[in-house]
Amino acid sequence: MKNSLTFLTIMKTKTIAVLAGDGIGPEVMAQTLRVLKAIDDSFIIKNGLIGGAAYDVFNNHFPDETAQLCQDSDAVLFGSVGGPIDDAHLPKWHKCEANSLLALRQALGLNVNVRPSKLYKSLIAISPLKPELIEQGVDIMIIRELLGDIYFGEHKQFVDNGLRVATDVARYDEKQIEIAIHKGFQTAMSRNKKLTSVDKANVLDTSKLWRTIANEVAPQYPEVTLEHMLVDNCAMQLILNPAQFDTIVTANLFGDIISDAASALPGSLGLMPSASFSAEGFGLYEPSGGSAPDIANQNIANPTAQILSLALMLRYSFDMGQQATQIEDAIIHTLEAGYRTGDIYQKGNTKVGTIEFTDEVLKRL
Repeated sequence: MKNSLTFLTIMKTKTIAVLAGDGIGPEVMAQTLRVLKAIDDSFIIKNGLIGGAAYDVFNNHFPDETAQLCQDSDAVLFGSVGGPIDDAHLPKWHKCEANSLLALRQALGLNVNVRPSKLYKSLIAISPLKPELIEQGVDIMIIRELLGDIYFGEHKQFVDNGLRVATDVARYDEKQIEIAIHKGFQTAMSRNKKLTSVDKANVLDTSKLWRTIANEVAPQYPEVTLEHMLVDNCAMQLILNPAQFDTIVTANLFGDIISDAASALPGSLGLMPSASFSAEGFGLYEPSGGSAPDIANQNIANPTAQILSLALMLRYSFDMGQQATQIEDAIIHTLEAGYRTGDIYQKGNTKVGTIEFTDEVLKRL
């Protein structure tokens, strides 16, 4: 009986909610699931709808059925949501991202986002930075708080003395900050033990509190060197000397901007995975780019970010670090062999589609 229960427990802890979403989401997700099956075909896959795909069926971007599916699973593998910019006024796409992804983060209590920015040696030529700025390499982990700040404060528009006025309130409490700061230190401990906390403490009270909490937490991690940097300087330093950074921790708004800036260093958002975690460690894994509806269903989307998100999921949610490394190495070897999707193609490479690129990755697993 004990052995049967153990087996059932193991099976239960390998359940994944797959939310492919819109645009290129379904096609890159399909290729990612091919990689998962090649690595380990014992996972229970449960597909759910979100974004425009959910609106078509439920008239809701984030239906209760999807929320329940995620809560009943052990991790979420997410694609992308959203439609064409020109159609943003239509009910199907109006506030689609806020109504789906932000709502999903709230429902699952995902309070920190982890986004790596790594420049592959074989892709140095496509980086927008000059070679001399990146010759030391780029390997940055950005920790972004997700459930506080200006995104979740009060938003309103009104008329005052005949003038149209808008206000957005940025709010943080010490607990929200503390959770993100701890994640930053813990991540730095697993890397090169250097943490850069990014704020705007010379102006904003939320940042002054952020810096205070960072300094209070620091003694718990004596092996980690903590430095503070103002967000405008951080944005500049990411361009001038990205090699100086190892782990960055910052607030929601700043993290949104800084992580997108850092994601440009490798040359394409199609290379950038990310993970979001609750305080209890539940994880949602997604590529950093959008739904790219203009290239959907043409077999030209880069599946790398989605596949690397799978690798993060295996490492952090299922303690399968070896398998995660196998996936990452297979992608590196595929790139070194010269295979490229259109977004990272250069003369002399072999240009391939979404499916064909994944074929090459699978050959190298």
